[in-house]
Amino acid sequence: MPGFMYLLLSVTALLLGYHFYGRLAERIFRPDENRRPPALSMIDGVDYTPEPPRKVLLNQFLCIAGTGPVFGPILGILYGPAALLWIVLGSIFAGAVHDYLSGMMAMRYRGESIPNIAGYLYGPFFKQFMRLFSLFLLIVVGAIMAMATAGLLSSMTRPEINDYLFWLVIIFTYYFFATIMPIEMLLERFNPFFTCILAAMAVLVVGALIFGDYPLLQMAANPVRHPQNLPLWPLMFITIACGAVSGFHATQSTISAR
Repeated sequence: MPGFMYLLLSVTALLLGYHFYGRLAERIFRPDENRRPPALSMIDGVDYTPEPPRKVLLNQFLCIAGTGPVFGPILGILYGPAALLWIVLGSIFAGAVHDYLSGMMAMRYRGESIPNIAGYLYGPFFKQFMRLFSLFLLIVVGAIMAMATAGLLSSMTRPEINDYLFWLVIIFTYYFFATIMPIEMLLERFNPFFTCILAAMAVLVVGALIFGDYPLLQMAANPVRHPQNLPLWPLMFITIACGAVSGFHATQSTISAR
């Protein structure tokens, strides 16, 4: 089967999973449409600010995206069609449901972070454990994303500003101010713009794979062995974690409730 057909089937499966399995998850969770979200019931103009649904959607889309969904599949495609199957099934039955449930739990618990929600449900020990784990996870993931982005920008700019450290300082400066400043001053203004750039990149990449002379789709369609004979289990599932099944997204899904 041509690689393009695998891509078409994968997109179709994702859309069907969203329509049918998404409704099943919603029916089990039983959201209350009459419940006021924290953005309205706790509005303070700093951490809790109401936004139109389109901005919430764009923000949620950006929160679950980063370097992981880009580099992971590119490396994981070396495992052949198993990688494509894992991305589709993992996204439907694990990653998407995980993000939905974490966001909806935050809706019920005043937009609290995952460690605080864990404390409500499992007690103070798990609250402190999740705080330490989330801190470690955010430091590691934030550093990796900053380093990857700085390296990419450094390679794309003119020689006179082709400075990796310069871009790294810019990125961490934005991190700092986006954390301490009110949501509407930075996140609400720039996140939709960044999301549009990300969506445009995804469309262009898919178009390049379809119409360009790239071997990725052919590699995904043909059973192959990893060039270095690395085992499928567990390395492929670690390589392609972001999106398919990743707990990091839960730390960001709570922002949509605010």
